[in-house]
Amino acid sequence: MYQLKKMSTALAMIGVSTAMFMGQSVAATTDSASVGNAADTTQDISPVTNGVSQKLKGDSKAVTSLNELLPTIKYTTDNLSTVAKKVNDATWTAGSDIDRNVGTKLQALLNWHHNGAGPVDGYWGKNTRKAMQAFQKANGLTVTDTLNNETWQALTNNEKLAGQPVLVNYQLTDADVNVTTTTIPASAEAKAKLDGMYYESIPEALAEKFHLSEKYLKALNPNASFTAGETITVYNPGNPNTKPVSRIVADKATETLYAYGENGKLVASYPTTVGSTATPSPTGTHTVEVKIHEPNYTYTADDGEKSIIPPGPNNPVGLVWIGLSKPSYGIHGSPDPARISRQASAGCVRLTNWDALALLGVIKDDATVEFK
Repeated sequence: MYQLKKMSTALAMIGVSTAMFMGQSVAATTDSASVGNAADTTQDISPVTNGVSQKLKGDSKAVTSLNELLPTIKYTTDNLSTVAKKVNDATWTAGSDIDRNVGTKLQALLNWHHNGAGPVDGYWGKNTRKAMQAFQKANGLTVTDTLNNETWQALTNNEKLAGQPVLVNYQLTDADVNVTTTTIPASAEAKAKLDGMYYESIPEALAEKFHLSEKYLKALNPNASFTAGETITVYNPGNPNTKPVSRIVADKATETLYAYGENGKLVASYPTTVGSTATPSPTGTHTVEVKIHEPNYTYTADDGEKSIIPPGPNNPVGLVWIGLSKPSYGIHGSPDPARISRQASAGCVRLTNWDALALLGVIKDDATVEFK
């Protein structure tokens, strides 16, 4: 149904016949057959980052794609703030409260085990609970609604991983602060007149780069001016899953996207929004048909007039479109990561932009997507 060639434009429907999507480039600027088709010999990559996060080793196609899709983050742990030290040293014991220090470390540990908890904010909430339950399922633990000792021990039994710094220092570069920003208007017609659906501020761009909530970024850096050369406190995102994904399960009940490797093992999970009452997601099993990095989005008004909204992180489908064999449906990013699992979608599967990019780098061209 879909035909996609290098450097060509791909077109797919989205939003149950109310809007259309148009992509400009293939992930990692490779031909469509290469993205995510890593060989079976892909080595396990440790999420321990040792001063450089999201810079993966290896020459598989998945690793190559991920290194091109995700920004490399070089950080230090010298002269950390008092807040950062408290988070990094935090531990949890049965019966104790999950304060913001422990909450931040818990979210980090879940993320590093490839069970995404959404934007890191240090608070126990819906997405953290879902990530914990996905981790429990993947490791054969009792699934609970609250953190227990068995789960904490399993999260921290790898001493090298558990000792990795959660909050780190990062020196802002010219590229970090010289980003194009814009004010995003409300109407599709006005959005279509923009050059791009850019970030609205530098803090928004930085929060997304470091997988943080924007409020937490500002709380960690109350006196920051966010200028080049300034050192700020950020979250260390670790490294994403590098194992090829051949099967996806979009679970409407848990609002979680489960990613399985070729051996049937769960390799990653992501918080998601799956459809709504008004525009439900499809049922059954479908296949991946097209994969686009930095898509356009074409909105069709009730009178039939079309508005082509340009690419960018604040595009209605974010930075990624993974179109399915079921016309008008796909997996895509989001302009508002804080609302993942907290808002409705037009029948599609919505992820944070960073989770969508991480999935784009490893999902196979013929992967199946099951809705349940």
